[in-house]
Amino acid sequence: MLKIRLRRVGKKKQPNFRVVLTEEKNKVKGKYIEELGFYNPAQNVLNFKKERVEYWASKGAQMSETVFHLFKKAKK
Repeated sequence: MLKIRLRRVGKKKQPNFRVVLTEEKNKVKGKYIEELGFYNPAQNVLNFKKERVEYWASKGAQMSETVFHLFKKAKK
């Protein structure tokens, strides 16, 4: 099953996250199919490729709970 979730990148104690599309069985730092955006919680910067997220969601990809709430926040 395809999953849209956060992938942690960045330095120690300075997390940044990429929003990625991946197989559910893949590791969090493993391979991903497509990068769909990024999130920087320290500066509260949030950027999504909204068309691509909606496209993959329509194809059956499940969003993680955190990504779902961030996506809802970004749509406003």
